[in-house]
Amino acid sequence: MANKILKVKNVSDYSRYIGHSDNHPLVSVIEYANVSPVRHSLNNYGVYGIFFHDEADIDLSYGCGKYDYNKGTVICVAPGQIGGKEDNGEEVMLTGWALLFHPDLLRGTHLEKSIRNYTFFDYRVNEALHMTDEEHDIFVSLMRQIRDETEKRHDEQQDAIIRGYIELVLNFCQRFYNRQFITRKLENSDILMKFNSLLRDYFESGRQTVHGIPTVQYCADKLCMSPNYFGDTIKKATGDTASNHIRQYVVQLAKNLLATGDTITQVADRLGFEYPQHLSRMFKNHCGYTPTEYVNQLRRK
Repeated sequence: MANKILKVKNVSDYSRYIGHSDNHPLVSVIEYANVSPVRHSLNNYGVYGIFFHDEADIDLSYGCGKYDYNKGTVICVAPGQIGGKEDNGEEVMLTGWALLFHPDLLRGTHLEKSIRNYTFFDYRVNEALHMTDEEHDIFVSLMRQIRDETEKRHDEQQDAIIRGYIELVLNFCQRFYNRQFITRKLENSDILMKFNSLLRDYFESGRQTVHGIPTVQYCADKLCMSPNYFGDTIKKATGDTASNHIRQYVVQLAKNLLATGDTITQVADRLGFEYPQHLSRMFKNHCGYTPTEYVNQLRRK
């Protein structure tokens, strides 16, 4: 299977495959209507990519999952990820756009660091952004502007201008995702209930005594979500991070046990802490006072 994976080390690797000519060594803006029909490819990305199609019905792979790539869906990939569909000889007609850019374009700029804050690059494909018609039109306009800039004669400002456009694309992606989370409040509420149920089952079954405090990665996996998408969903639903939600849950359990007369050592052991001081540190950081001070408060009541 390894020989059926297209290694996209540079933007030109993907462009050559689909018959597109680039005007910039680090940036490729592809309008699929100009290169269709194209053959499928399962890609190992060494570049960043943002893909969206106007009309498509494609069964894509991403990691171990599958996804039906339909109209108005945006998929963002980052270096080190694998996605697409293995070439089976079939040719498909596509309309829409792709923007690929090499990490070297960002080297030494603020965007090189801040791009890590765009957590949607690590979303799974089934967590992709679904655009409204207005959002789609904004993206198409930005793609055309970036393409127009790459077609101009290179000067010392060109890369900075292109980076500015790319950052604008990313910020619009973030805005659109925020809109998507807000409009899915009922779904987010359901995820929060499943999250709390998962934590309850975890501690009631005694898993913490073997595996310790549950992590965000563990919870996301159990809920069939990527850690970033899960974390963003919980943040939108609660205003707090998923890790803080776990800590809050653990501290409440600790308070309940301390109120029954268990010692700090006993509580730490029952909740899966390796050492009592680890519980005390979490308790103090979350509540502003230690477990001992909490017990003394209870005794004074």
